[in-house]
Formats: sequence, structure tokens, C-alpha cells
Amino acid sequence: MHHSLKKSSTLALVFAAFVTTLPLVASAQSCGRVTVANMNWQSAEVLANIDDIILTEGYGCEVELVPGDTMPTLTAMIEKGKPDVAPEAWINAVRLPLDAAVKEGRLHYAARSLQDGGAEGWWIPKYVADANPGIKTIDDALKHPEIFPSAEAKGKGAVHNCPSGWNCQLTTGNAFKAWDAKAKGFLLVDTGSAAGLDGSIAKANERKQGWLGYYWAPTAILGKYPMVKLDAGVPFDKNAFETCNTKADCDHPTKTDWAKSEVFTVVTDKFKKTGSPALAYLNKRTWGNDTVNQLLSWMNENQATGADGARHFLKTQPELWTTWVSPEVAQKVKASL
Repeated sequence: MHHSLKKSSTLALVFAAFVTTLPLVASAQSCGRVTVANMNWQSAEVLANIDDIILTEGYGCEVELVPGDTMPTLTAMIEKGKPDVAPEAWINAVRLPLDAAVKEGRLHYAARSLQDGGAEGWWIPKYVADANPGIKTIDDALKHPEIFPSAEAKGKGAVHNCPSGWNCQLTTGNAFKAWDAKAKGFLLVDTGSAAGLDGSIAKANERKQGWLGYYWAPTAILGKYPMVKLDAGVPFDKNAFETCNTKADCDHPTKTDWAKSEVFTVVTDKFKKTGSPALAYLNKRTWGNDTVNQLLSWMNENQATGADGARHFLKTQPELWTTWVSPEVAQKVKASL
């Protein structure tokens, strides 16, 4: 107790001396200008807007949202120290340079933005899983083409693929081969586009029909239609996944789980060093895929922008977000809504 008291009083003296040399506007709690990457997909966009409101109203920051995307944003943060914050960085694709930058002290990991991580794989509707408790893995599902019937070929089952040009189109096609789904009576269905893939899920759910295919979380469609991710039944094989299953010319794809995506908030060293009280918030701010799925679903149904979605979340889920901030900050944010 005495030790910590002594330490804090010494710090207070040092800090007092330091503050007197600063311009008067910079109080101990000053936040200043913060640039926040507004990534170009829905879950990241709404999170950037939540950060904007909480940092502005709760901490008095001057926030500027800047357009972003995974690679360009993190590269700019590593090389130029800007923007200050990437709220939802899916780090699997950039793990090596990012870890190196963290090791060098240029960047820092704050909270896991998505506490469950991003989930990819093959999914079935919840009503199908409930009615067929024996179907837990991809192998289990492939024993039952009759439960997942193809619209195109009578007696065949269907596996719905990812839109063309997306990397998941390759991983799904290679998984289809690795699990020998063709020999088990299945066809691989080209869904054409993101709208086509979503449409096939919506149609199956509205009619309570069987559906099997690739999807990922968090996403709006999973907030509207409860789906269950099948267990791959095998662990993630990093080498096979990276050297073959993600490639177009993979001759012998391997049965492997998808990599679980780790999703973090990343901040620059400059932002960390300013000692902004807002850093404590970014170190705590995390949410689960169910919460995000439902919010994205609400946004889609209401054609809401990221800013609309952020306000809706802050108004309707105080029991979650108030755990990220102090009672004083929560009060200021609530008053602004």
C-alpha cells in the first residue's frame, strides 16, 4: 500500500512538472485528434462509427474517420504511423508484418474486436441441425444428399459455393474435392454473387428446406436466419491450407478445417504514447458474433448506414457497451444519444 502511494505521489510530481510545460489546452484527460480507419465492410464500418461516437462524446476526442481496408490501412500504420486506430483488423492475412511491427513497438494490439474470431466453413440451417442431431460434421452431412437436395438434379445433393473471384470459392471447391463430395452424390452449386449466395440461404430458410454450403460470421444473414457451422471433423492444417487448399491449381486438396480468423483492434505507438484515456476503452471494447450478426441484420432491414447502426446499438445495448467505459464516460455518451 505505502509503496504504491509513494510511487503514485512521485509520478504525480513528475507529471505536474511535465504538464506545466505543456500548452494550457492539454489537460491530463485531453484526447486530441484521432484518426480511425473506417474499413469497407459492414461490421467494421459500424464499429468505427461506435468508436467515433464514444471517443467524441465520451472522451472529447476530435475523431476523423478515414476510408480503409485491411492491407492498405495496416501498411500505412506500420510505415507512416497513420491512421491511429484500426478498429476491426482481420490479422490472419497480415500476421507476419503485423507481428514484426508489434515486436518493434510501432504498433500495439488492443482488444479482440470479435471475441469469437471470424468463423468460416460449411453451415446448415438450425432447423435442419435440430431435426437431425446426428449431423455434426461435414462427413455426417455428406451421408445425406436427400436432406440437402439439389434444385438442378433430381436425387443429388447440393453444396453452395462462394461467389466467383472470392478466395472462399477456391477453398470451398477444394474442400468439395477433399471430402470427395461428388462421389457421395453432391453437386457444387455456383451461386454467382454474394446476393446469389445470400438469396439461396434466405429461400431455403423461408421454405424450411435443406441447405448446405460455405458461409462466414459475423454477417447480417446469420442474424436473420440462425445457421449452425458444421465441425470439419479434422483440425486446421496450416501447411495444406496455405500451400494447396487456397489455390486454384491444387491437385490434391486436404481435408482441413478453415483457419479461425483472429480479429483485433490495432493502435499506433504514437496513439498509445499520448496516454489518451480512450486507450483504456479500446483495450476493453469487444463483442460476440451473435451481437454483431443481429445488429447487421437490423441494419440491412432498415437500410441503415454505419452511423445509424452505431446509434441503434448504443441506444439498445447499454448493458454491453457500458462495461467498456467508466460510469462518467457512459453518462456523457448516453446524454448525446
